[in-house]
Amino acid sequence: MSDDENFALDGMFPEPPRPPTPEPTISTYHRNSSFIKGPEDWRDIDIRLVGDHPLWGHHLWNAARSFASYLDEHRELYENLNVLELGAGGGLPSLVAAKNNARLVVITDYPDDALIDNIDHNAKTNLSVEEQQKVSTQGYIWGRSTDGLLETASTRTGQKTYDLIILSDLVFNHSQHDALLTTCEATISPKSSTTEPSVLVFYTHHRPHLAHRDMEFFSKAESRGWTVEKVVEERFPPMFPEDSGDETVRSTVHGWRLTRTSRPQA
Repeated sequence: MSDDENFALDGMFPEPPRPPTPEPTISTYHRNSSFIKGPEDWRDIDIRLVGDHPLWGHHLWNAARSFASYLDEHRELYENLNVLELGAGGGLPSLVAAKNNARLVVITDYPDDALIDNIDHNAKTNLSVEEQQKVSTQGYIWGRSTDGLLETASTRTGQKTYDLIILSDLVFNHSQHDALLTTCEATISPKSSTTEPSVLVFYTHHRPHLAHRDMEFFSKAESRGWTVEKVVEERFPPMFPEDSGDETVRSTVHGWRLTRTSRPQA
């Protein structure tokens, strides 16, 4: 028996073929007809989602749909202002803000090429050339240095902070609550006579038995000097009907608005 035959272990223990990566999917957000005033107004946004991803970027979450409708109704929160989204996934809320005359929209997610390239694709396919010029997509890890985010805002608008920060379906990451709040505190604009900058947090309790852990985000925010106000509660069909736990809990989107009142407690 030759050396080659001795070490041809793949013939004895063949590796099973790796399943192909699922193809990207498209989910369409249909705008509420009450916001469509004429034929020139936008109607739909097609969100391409990566076929599979360990960070759940392959789903268009109900929270994102609720977020999009809320932003469409409350343009005063961001029109002609700076917007930052953390953990954007497909980026639907950010795209609504860009289409509705935000001054700058910085769309971020974990610095993974598949996620960032997909956000770029969604911006290019849903936004006009003029709207695209208001958008920047970046990789960013929560809690890390915000210098790049602040520099983008300063370079593009002359204002280094953000008037609206979007957190869509992120609070289930319990270990990241402090990191998210740290980033928000470092990037939020100060209150002025004309604006009250805010963080919007929309989510569903996907694991009802851990709902209390999701809510710890808001108690932490209050202890760090934020005012917390509930603004939305909306029912959707559950995304995963086979999951355990109360279906009413798993199908309800909650939305909260955080505004800054003081510096964090030591």
